[in-house]
Amino acid sequence: MVPDPEFEAARPQLTAVAFRLLGSIDDAEDAVQTTWIKASTAGELRNPAAWLTTVLTRVCLDQLRMRHRRHEEPLFADLIPAASLAADERYLQRENVSRALMVVLDRLTPAQRVAYVLHDLFDVPFREIAATLATSTGNAKKHASRARERIAHVDSAPATPSVDSAVVDAFLAAAAGGDMDRMLTLMAGDCVRTVDPAIAPPGTHPVVTGAAAVAEETRLFAARIRAATPMFVDDRRCYVIAPGGHLFAVIGIATRNGRVATIDIARPGEQTSIAMPMVP
Repeated sequence: MVPDPEFEAARPQLTAVAFRLLGSIDDAEDAVQTTWIKASTAGELRNPAAWLTTVLTRVCLDQLRMRHRRHEEPLFADLIPAASLAADERYLQRENVSRALMVVLDRLTPAQRVAYVLHDLFDVPFREIAATLATSTGNAKKHASRARERIAHVDSAPATPSVDSAVVDAFLAAAAGGDMDRMLTLMAGDCVRTVDPAIAPPGTHPVVTGAAAVAEETRLFAARIRAATPMFVDDRRCYVIAPGGHLFAVIGIATRNGRVATIDIARPGEQTSIAMPMVP
């Protein structure tokens, strides 16, 4: 049996692992509680910390495999209950979890997610991961390698001619702070914003034209923009809005002569490739 003080000392680490495996702080805390119940009936343990991590991972793996068998796609942010989304966002900010990483972890197979999270993020040896996955050490390494290939986009291609990344970054920083004057200095006068009506709030026009009108509307959605992170979408550098680490929409911005010319906000498709930018 794991003594209460020892389990409580391990709880933050267990929660951190479970959050990255399941993508939900509510589900993560449930998994940790299930682990505690199992720990309360365990016999004498030589390495309680490793045992707890293994038990927790198996609990999470069961959930991931169940989702996979049911062909459950990750929910978009607007389909998650507001209280759960807010809880995930609070945890993500408090623990400084990468929202971009959470988006791509959701696109891995259960085995890939377990192997990558445990080894690359928490330094668990592959032999222990292999035992949890009921596979060989070599296969566990292959799962982690495939996960890395899906997660990372090596940013070695030449910049897209229609996108000045520095301008885009500066514009979104101004938008996140609601800085109208700064936004206007970074926009072309005839800037056009388009949005998929399916993800726009009621009453939002699908197309808005003119720098002043676009900037004024953008200021209303500063909270969403603060939940945006740079990623590669179908090999193009974009910003992905992901509150709580849950995908909501992709912001595609094109520039002209050093100014923002078009802004397109859309939901990514099922086959859309999404990866984190990595330095080669």
